[in-house]
Amino acid sequence: MSWHWRLADPSGATVDPSSIGVEIPPSDNQGDAESWLGENWRELLDRGVATATLFEDDRLVYGPMGLAAP
Repeated sequence: MSWHWRLADPSGATVDPSSIGVEIPPSDNQGDAESWLGENWRELLDRGVATATLFEDDRLVYGPMGLAAP
């Protein structure tokens, strides 16, 4: 199983992490994927990412989740 984030800009368009200088490490479990986002959400927000959606392989787990505080 592979857990990964899909990032999107404010318009909802998918953001390629490499295009903003970010590398998302592969995660073997949900906890590791969530920990990575928890440690990096501010940097993502600063680089124009508005939302993140978590997938397990091709299965949507949850999201899109806004990165900005309400």
